[in-house]
Amino acid sequence: PFFLFPKTPPPPPPLFSSLSNFKLRKTHHHQPHFSTSPTQRLSSTPTLLPSESSHGSSSSSSSPNDAQNSLIDTLFDLLRLSARYGDAQLVNAVHACISKLQEHTHLSNALISAYLKLGLLSEAYNVFLGLSCPSVVSYTALISGFLKSNREHEAVELFFRMRDSGIEPNEYTFVAILTACIRILDLQLGLRVHAMIIKLGFLEDSVFVSNALMGLYGKCGCFLFVLKLFDEMLHRDIASWNTVISCMVSEFMYDKAFEFFRDMQRNDGLRVDHFTVSTLLTACTGSSSLMQGRGVHAHAIKIGLEANLSVNNALIGFYTNCGGDMITWTEVITAYMDFGLVELAVEVFDKMPERNSFSYNALLTGLCRNGQGSRALELFIKMVEEGVDLTEFTLTSVLSACGLLMDRKISEQIHGFIFKIGFESNARIEAALLDMCTKCGKMADAEKIFRRWSFDQDTSVIWTSMICGYARNGQPDEAISLFNISQSKGTMVVDEVASTSQIHCHALKYGFLSDLMVGNALLTMYSKCWIMDDAIKIFNNMPTHNTVSWNGLLAGHLFHRQGDEALALWSKMKKMGMKPDKVTFVLIISAYRHTNSNLVDDCRSFFSSLKSVYDIEPSSDHYASLVGVLGYWGLLEEAEEMISTMPFEPDASIWRALLDSCRIHLNTTIGKRVAKRILALEPKDPSTYILVSNLYSASGRWHCSEMVREYMRKMGFRKHPGRSWIIFQNKIHFFYARDKSHPQTKDIYSGLEILILECLKAGYVPDTSFVLHDVEEHQKKDFLFNHSAKLAATYGLLMSRPGKPIQIVKNILLCGDCHTFLKHVSVVTKREIFLRDSSGFHCFSNGQCSCKNYW
Repeated sequence: PFFLFPKTPPPPPPLFSSLSNFKLRKTHHHQPHFSTSPTQRLSSTPTLLPSESSHGSSSSSSSPNDAQNSLIDTLFDLLRLSARYGDAQLVNAVHACISKLQEHTHLSNALISAYLKLGLLSEAYNVFLGLSCPSVVSYTALISGFLKSNREHEAVELFFRMRDSGIEPNEYTFVAILTACIRILDLQLGLRVHAMIIKLGFLEDSVFVSNALMGLYGKCGCFLFVLKLFDEMLHRDIASWNTVISCMVSEFMYDKAFEFFRDMQRNDGLRVDHFTVSTLLTACTGSSSLMQGRGVHAHAIKIGLEANLSVNNALIGFYTNCGGDMITWTEVITAYMDFGLVELAVEVFDKMPERNSFSYNALLTGLCRNGQGSRALELFIKMVEEGVDLTEFTLTSVLSACGLLMDRKISEQIHGFIFKIGFESNARIEAALLDMCTKCGKMADAEKIFRRWSFDQDTSVIWTSMICGYARNGQPDEAISLFNISQSKGTMVVDEVASTSQIHCHALKYGFLSDLMVGNALLTMYSKCWIMDDAIKIFNNMPTHNTVSWNGLLAGHLFHRQGDEALALWSKMKKMGMKPDKVTFVLIISAYRHTNSNLVDDCRSFFSSLKSVYDIEPSSDHYASLVGVLGYWGLLEEAEEMISTMPFEPDASIWRALLDSCRIHLNTTIGKRVAKRILALEPKDPSTYILVSNLYSASGRWHCSEMVREYMRKMGFRKHPGRSWIIFQNKIHFFYARDKSHPQTKDIYSGLEILILECLKAGYVPDTSFVLHDVEEHQKKDFLFNHSAKLAATYGLLMSRPGKPIQIVKNILLCGDCHTFLKHVSVVTKREIFLRDSSGFHCFSNGQCSCKNYW
């Protein structure tokens, strides 16, 4: 809630050192941070990395040459880092260092390369012009740079300047200039380059150069030259074969293209790539060879290329032009959906000459598997309107779509429709109905279906659905109880889905530890149960990882407010070549909120790289994360300004991120503006009305607060009650504020009274500003002392052995007074207290909290 403010804002960002303090931050394993203050200049001798500088000062035997070489090695490393992380400021800083040194061609070439990788062609060219004796590497790098910027004529001009200066090209230079010839279709220039290649002996030694020459002649329609070059090649790679096959297809010599393909497999045994398959499919389309095209399609599936975009486009073109039965079209739709290519699957569906229930069902289930619940429901309505046969498969798919939408009203309508058409007695549909009810919050209906289950099949499935439903709807006690019953009765065979919500030992017992989904679930379970070290062990012991695995570990670090560890893991993820998804980027942005030092500049740079480096268009989740980072470090005005300049209309999640920052920094001015925005966007959200009521209460406007709550009662809006719980002897013990339903209530309240007295002696001062009721001061203290977290902590202390940590879970944000109280409890009881609330983990120890009082 808005009114839960900590006492002090986060510390201001540390002042950056000048560029003369040119060193990596050893404490972080992510992108190095360098100051680039324009008001300060580099000293004549930059400071090296800490280990190098200390070595240099302590070793009297080090010579000036050693120091110079060490500096150059460092500058090489920094240039590599700048290119890897897209840091233009770092390149400029290194450039300033290099300009003060004696000319070093290799270092200058590395600088040119770094500028080019960042797309800074003008800067690279200026470095080149400053070289007294540029090498072939210098020229080649810049020629390639001109080509990347589509400045082919300048690339050609630079090539001949290099020749005039007496420098001989290498194979990379020839590939670059031939690429320019291909782009501008200059056959005469290509022939001159060809003669040069023969003269310098590169034709026999370099496959790359020969491939580039064949590419030029193929583009210019000289297929006889292509064949002659190909025949004379001593060594060939897949690009050589692809070039000659493509040339044959371009000349409409389709049989010859397939002849070359068979020769490649027979003689060189090379594995075909997506370009080979796409080219052969083009040949099949041109020759209207349906059977041959199906063979290529089968081969693409066999070698795992059916998900490739260019192969899929070629398949669409092939089947559209060559026909094929409905089964083939449906298989293509299924294949696209299996690999997440939803739009391509829809495109194939739209181009089908005729459709039946199988093709509709393939599209329907594919939309559900890819999280497109709304589109799946629209397709289902279309099927009903067009009179398409509705099968068991259709109905289970649409129930899955309702589960994705989690819309209670829609789920009731679909349930009624299924009952009306008489499918409710089907076991698979009943199981899907139960699962839908659990996902739409209709646990009472789910329990009815579960109790009346009379089918022999799918028993394990419905038990699993109920267990997951209880867990999903905040009923963990019921979930664990039902699982234990199922095991004692033997009614459920543990499969990987059930294992994801159960203990590690069950997964081990049933042999699922090697399963990727189970490993991911165990990792998440440990990270959410205070045991981050075991989560890391699970991750390290998993035989394989996918993006979900990495995201799970990143999220675990964020739960534990370990931003630096999350960024170190991100660096490792990039080194291993793991492809991130949109969730990964949300997590990485959020990590900058939990770093030990202010890295907002790095966060801004990373956010900018989403589009420029990863080709990801930032979504509302990405913006909300960035707003959270800016706000956490006190940049509330910048965060608000950024929201106003977003390329799309901000949703409530973005405004809530700013509101949370206003809470941390006690900024009620911006907070009230933001609250109004949220109310305008979500007028029916109960939490928004609670927020407004609390705002009125915090400012002493009790009458207005009561009017808001009265309106909520009239509209039927209910506040989700705050509660805390603790596990003791395998049973979950729940507590609400002023709760007296527990069997040991008398002992708990007596213990809490003693605990409060001890904490008051230790310096605890109750903060009654957290009580938003218009009552007397002593009554406010009574309200405050009976908060659920205090009751849960007292019960844990009473029931556990001395010295054992207490573990508490709270379903909403911990209030500021409870936070202060638990810090004092950790002192007077000499116990560690672990608490997980909606913001993450708190570890109270010796009067301190791991959240550093900002949550």
